[in-house]
Amino acid sequence: MVAKGILRALISLAALTTLLLVFYNYSSPASIRRAHSGAKFVRPKTGGSLKGIDPLLNPEKGPPGKLWGPGEAERTSATLLSLVRNNELEGMISAMRDLESTFNHKFNYPWTFFNDEEFSKEFKEKTQAETKAECRYEIIPKDHWEIPSWINDDLMAESAKILEEKKVQYSGLKSYHQMCRWNSGKFYDHPALKDIRWYWRVEPKVHFFCDVDYDVFKYMEDNNKTYGFVINIYDSPESIETLWPHTLEFLAEHPDYLHPNNAMAWLADAKNRPEHHQKAGYSTCHFWSNFEIADMDFWRSKKYRDYFDHLDRAGGFFYERWGDAPVHSIALGLMEDKNKIHWFRDIGYQHIPYFNCPSSPKCSSCQAGRFTDGTGLDQEDCRANWFEFAHMD
Repeated sequence: MVAKGILRALISLAALTTLLLVFYNYSSPASIRRAHSGAKFVRPKTGGSLKGIDPLLNPEKGPPGKLWGPGEAERTSATLLSLVRNNELEGMISAMRDLESTFNHKFNYPWTFFNDEEFSKEFKEKTQAETKAECRYEIIPKDHWEIPSWINDDLMAESAKILEEKKVQYSGLKSYHQMCRWNSGKFYDHPALKDIRWYWRVEPKVHFFCDVDYDVFKYMEDNNKTYGFVINIYDSPESIETLWPHTLEFLAEHPDYLHPNNAMAWLADAKNRPEHHQKAGYSTCHFWSNFEIADMDFWRSKKYRDYFDHLDRAGGFFYERWGDAPVHSIALGLMEDKNKIHWFRDIGYQHIPYFNCPSSPKCSSCQAGRFTDGTGLDQEDCRANWFEFAHMD
């Protein structure tokens, strides 16, 4: 055990050295602070809150370039995707109504629903009634959902107790851990998605506030984007204490996977939430993945598969509470060109307790620049880091 610990420490040290060298070579202060769009972002003097200076307070015109309206181009290979249970029907109907009225009634992309058990007749009938598009109802293969054989049940139970003492939400709920693992590294291999490239993840009870008059999937395809987000926040460091060390181990073995134009600075920043960095080893900034419009070719790439397999074997999806949001975000921040990550600032969105609210006549029931409906949560906003160290478009 001692030898194993020493080896792990050496691997981590080698990984850190590699990352620092790459970071030095590719992330000069000037390049870090230069927004991809050419616009300059002035970071708040203290904290991460953008209240009163949020770019969403400025008039929103949508992304630049050619935007394909309804009927102007062939639909691309894409689906609206949701992991949902039968008892979440009403929340799913609410989310569908919002997205159908603001976007999909114009483009009719299919809906693909996933569940680890059969969908009820009621679920199928009521969801199909909300859209003219095709609805597909799929069961997750058992080998994609079940807890892997290498996970020790006793250790998992003991770990859950420790996480509960630290007030880590859902730590004792096995299905939550299974969901996080599936969303991190299994969903894109479901047979129902084998011929589909793009997806828009939609969860029950979310809300959409703004008319989207262009094909978002065509926008991503035409502009060579990999990933689209709306909300960028800090994670609970207690839930991911070993995620970053295991990531460093992985990069020590695969230094060539680190992209030259990475977003390491966004991940490595410690000045705004130093206590997070101290506990987790990195900023804990992540794209909130209950909304994501993304290219599954990235998840299907060898580099991402290798990364997921490394994490999966480490066991943190069950011994800690690694979520798909930090896993996706770290992979994108390290292994993808940061200019291929797009902030959909024009899409009004809410997943309790956070918002993305543009200033646009296309939006309703969403106060421009509003970030949260809670109190004391404005500091959870990590967009300031992204804008400073990456870009604003």
